[in-house]
Amino acid sequence: MPTLKFAVLAGDYIGPEVMTEALRVLDHVARQENLKLDYKLADVGGAGIDNHGKALPDSTVKTCEQSDAILFGSVGGPKWEKLPPKEQPERAALLPLRKHFTLFANIRPGLLYRELADASPIKSERIPDGIDIVCIRELTGGLYFGQPKTTTTLPDGDVQSVDTMVYRKSEIERIVATAITTARARKKKLCSVDKANVLETSVLWRKTVTDYVAKNAPEIELSHMYVDNAAMQLVRNPNQFDVFVTENMFGDILSDEMACVCGSLGMLSSASLGAGKNSLGLPFGLYEPAGGTAPDIAGKGIANPCAQILSAALMLRFSFGLDKVATRIEAAVKKAVTSGTRTGDIAFGRPSVGTKAMADAVIAAL
Repeated sequence: MPTLKFAVLAGDYIGPEVMTEALRVLDHVARQENLKLDYKLADVGGAGIDNHGKALPDSTVKTCEQSDAILFGSVGGPKWEKLPPKEQPERAALLPLRKHFTLFANIRPGLLYRELADASPIKSERIPDGIDIVCIRELTGGLYFGQPKTTTTLPDGDVQSVDTMVYRKSEIERIVATAITTARARKKKLCSVDKANVLETSVLWRKTVTDYVAKNAPEIELSHMYVDNAAMQLVRNPNQFDVFVTENMFGDILSDEMACVCGSLGMLSSASLGAGKNSLGLPFGLYEPAGGTAPDIAGKGIANPCAQILSAALMLRFSFGLDKVATRIEAAVKKAVTSGTRTGDIAFGRPSVGTKAMADAVIAAL
């Protein structure tokens, strides 16, 4: 009986609620597939601050190090907003985790089922078959990690802040390799997004992407697009993309725009894959929903668990090599969400069915 060993970091507000349902789905499919789940819960984010004094406790890092993957919830919220910026859950938990495990590749599917096309702010006649694209975001370079990063008072009394955007050729090559792998499994079409008409890092980005694809994946149809145009094209015609790859900040912005055109953050999952391998020889990764902690609906039993469930499916695919099992879960979510208006409603912010009931519908479809 294969054992799946992973850390569960549920986080704050709706995080534990949707995580409970995702684990229930995993428990169900594990029984069906004769798998053994070995997971350990650990505090992170606001829960880490409240219980351990910091957003990423040492005990949580140790739990993650002893696991083959991390199933992550959501962190942060109004309770901790008055803390210094460097101590707030979002900045003091996720960024250090990415750095500690070198989680450099963020894979975020942008999926809107055809049956729910009217949930998108884009006119449904423009997306009659729904939306099916993937954003590959570089996750450990660029402005978020570059040094120096300072705020200083100048001699004349003015205040100046500096963030530094830095990229190395090797960092670009490894994220492009991930994008190529993703594109090969789909339509063999890849768009690289940059700002090469302005930024030196983007000049290097474009040249490196071009050279790497030509040498290592000549069968891939490669195109380039400036980030401002890409933002416009995502709204105008999202399906012109299949897979697009970009640097850290651009990917942060474009992936959330992609979530909007897909109708709901509550349906989008993500995988952040590391440079290292787990004990199975597969990528160590962190898997989390695209949305936040939603404090306004926490405790009401109406939070949508689908993104957390789909993130668990990505964990099975990438960190445990269980592609067929992951596909079963994804198909069950699709059936649960599209089979009736009540379950479809919760997927896109119209909660006429509860969190547990949504997970029940997924389990029933498995």
